[in-house]
Amino acid sequence: MPDHLGNQLSPFAGLAAAAAATTRLRIGAFVFANDYRHPLVLAREAATLDVLSGGRFELGMGAGWMKSDYRELGMIYDPPPRRVDRLEEAIPLVKRLLAGETVTHRGEHYQMERASAGVPTVQKPRPPLAIGGGGPRMLKLAAREADIVGLVPGFSARGWPLFGQATETATAEKVALVKEAAGDRFERLEMNAWLSSAGLAGSGNSLLGSAAAVTMGAATAVYGSPYVLYGTLGAVRERLLRRREALGISYYTIPSRSMESMAPLVEALAGK
Repeated sequence: MPDHLGNQLSPFAGLAAAAAATTRLRIGAFVFANDYRHPLVLAREAATLDVLSGGRFELGMGAGWMKSDYRELGMIYDPPPRRVDRLEEAIPLVKRLLAGETVTHRGEHYQMERASAGVPTVQKPRPPLAIGGGGPRMLKLAAREADIVGLVPGFSARGWPLFGQATETATAEKVALVKEAAGDRFERLEMNAWLSSAGLAGSGNSLLGSAAAVTMGAATAVYGSPYVLYGTLGAVRERLLRRREALGISYYTIPSRSMESMAPLVEALAGK
């Protein structure tokens, strides 16, 4: 689930409901915005979801980027370096709390006195951590700290996506940066790509929707953006397998509006 205000369920309650209704599905937020919650509060909520899901929770963290959320919260939308400063301080604290440590901390942005998440996690030493980012600093941070690295186009200081970073070439450069920063850790990392739009020809779509998917598939195959995914089931399957081979991306975040139409892709990739 995304972590934004507006027309969506609260991610904590929504993820708990998804876990209760399933037995194998893993749950997570892509991604919790660090500025909205103190690290201790986030760690406690994350540990609770890990327990309630029987160890199926993945914690996603980011610096926050949607300007409208900050406006609704009455918070200052600081420049990216300042928001990343806070995230960089928060991540080790959350990881330590989820690993069961009692934490005392006196930092620039956060203060803790013998703090504990209070709920032992099912997954040891802690649930997997996903960090999404588009800029070099965020990608290097993810390479050092995360188990799952989420690749997204970078954002401007005003919170707008930088479309020049949405190409296959730009993404390959991001992966190379992560690989260099991660060092020996890279082989243990899972690479994720966030899809802004996706659809399959057929798969319950209307004739018009299928035609649009075929047209978009041809266009995106030429443009080569990893952040848009359209086409026939066979073409999309082969594209993802080739991209995994070339860039190591094996994990995709699909928009909820595309969830049902993309379901056959999960079956088509099973065991591959």
